Amino acid sequence: MTLYDNMLASADPSQVEGLSRFFKTGPGQYGEGDKFLGIKVPVTRAVVKACWKTTDIEELGRCIASEYHEVRLAALLTLVEIFKHAKRSPDKPAMTGKATVSCPAETGHLSREACIDFYLANTEHINNWDLVDLSCYPLLGEWLLHQQDRSLLYNLARNGRTIWEQRIGIVSTMTFIRHGELQDTFAIADILLHHPHDLIHKAVGWLLREAGKRDRAALERWLLPCYPQMPRTMLRYAIERFPEPLRLQYLK
Repeated sequence: MTLYDNMLASADPSQVEGLSRFFKTGPGQYGEGDKFLGIKVPVTRAVVKACWKTTDIEELGRCIASEYHEVRLAALLTLVEIFKHAKRSPDKPAMTGKATVSCPAETGHLSREACIDFYLANTEHINNWDLVDLSCYPLLGEWLLHQQDRSLLYNLARNGRTIWEQRIGIVSTMTFIRHGELQDTFAIADILLHHPHDLIHKAVGWLLREAGKRDRAALERWLLPCYPQMPRTMLRYAIERFPEPLRLQYLK
């Protein structure tokens, strides 16, 4: 069976109501109108593990455009697997906005560049926080890790058409943090400092906290001029791991 068919076969109607509520699909909520099959993430990962090697770009396109949240997630996790296993070559700044096919004979799969192009061509379907957070830094973060030009992430944060594209801009820097590179996280946090949406506040605060785990002094240097202006949620997330007396000083 295909990736899509395997996902449909894994549906659990008893889980639909709970997942719909968790991902805020009610009127006026950020996930309004999204549909669920009732598949939890470990089950989706098991399907992806079984199917990624035989999934082509047509099947990925079918899945990423699905009305079902979990099928879109399966497409993204499959893309991550294909990207991870693609033959490594010198990364070029791809970002054409159009998915292209490059299938090395050894793998029969997309190249790393084609994976990135596919991802960027389909951001309209990456429309909830889990879809962003489980895909962007294993793809865009890894792709840009050894490139000097990371303006793509700055453009997404500044000019993203949706809060999800803007969230991609900041969360993708997780890969850089894990390699000890913090400057892009701080710079993109500057861009999003006054963003109105709570989901951006949480994402920025989360990435700042991760940066602070690597270098608390660097985070404090960034916080010093910024924290009086920060949304409360963003600040709480950012200083969550600080010693309690210091954390309370910032909150006061």
